[in-house]
Amino acid sequence: MAGAAWTDVRAAPLVLVPVGSTEQHGPHLPLSTDTVIAEAVAGRAAGALRPDAEGQVLVAPAIAFGASGEHAGFPGTVSIGHEALKAVLVETVRSLALWAGRVVFVNGHGGNVPTLDAATGQMRAEGHDAAWVGCGVPGGDAHAGFTETSAMLHLAPDLVRPFDAVTGDARPLAAIMPDLVAGGVRAVSPSGVLGDPAGASAERGREIVAAMVASAVRRIAGGRADERGRLLDPAVPRT
Repeated sequence: MAGAAWTDVRAAPLVLVPVGSTEQHGPHLPLSTDTVIAEAVAGRAAGALRPDAEGQVLVAPAIAFGASGEHAGFPGTVSIGHEALKAVLVETVRSLALWAGRVVFVNGHGGNVPTLDAATGQMRAEGHDAAWVGCGVPGGDAHAGFTETSAMLHLAPDLVRPFDAVTGDARPLAAIMPDLVAGGVRAVSPSGVLGDPAGASAERGREIVAAMVASAVRRIAGGRADERGRLLDPAVPRT
C-alpha cells in the first residue's frame, strides 16, 4: 500500500496489517525484529493468497510500536502500552472499513496479544470483518533466541550481530513467568534474551519463516475466527 496511489486500490480488498514492536532483542538483534518478521510474513502471505483470492490483497504499512512494557528496562525500547495500542488498532479497522472488505492484523510480538484480542473482538462486535493471526511456530523459544535469530539471519542478515557469546534464560516460559511479571525481562535475563541463539542459521530461518507464512495463509484463507478475532487453523478441529 505504501507505494500505491488511491487509483490502484480496487473494490473491497483484503488488507493485511503487520503489527510489530520497537523493543530490545538482546545485544545481537535489532529493535525492529518483531516488525521485520511481521512485515515479511504479511508480504509473503499476500503473495501466496493473491492467486486464489477473488479480489485484491494489500499489505499496509506496519504498526511498529506495540505493548512492550516488559522490556522497559532496556534502552531503545518504545512501548505505547495496551490502551494506546488498542485505540490505534480500533481506529485502523474503522478507517480501513470505509473501503476495505476485510482486515487481518499479522502480529509479530507476543506482548500485543491481549490488546489484539480486545481490539479485534470489539471490532467484530461492531460488525467489522476483522481478525488477527500470529507469526509464532510450534516449539519456538520466547525472545531473541534460536527462533528469532534464525529468522533474522534469513530475512535481514546485515542487521544481526555476532551472537556466539550471547547467553539468556533458556528455562520454559512458564517457569520464569512469575519473575517476568513482577520485574520485567531484565530481572530474569540481563542480556534480554529468553532462550538460546546458539546454532541459529539462515537455513533454519528460511524454514521457520516458511512455516510462519504457511500457517498464516491457511488461517487467513480459512477465515474461521474465535470470538476474540483469532484466526483458527482449519486443519485443527474445535475443542
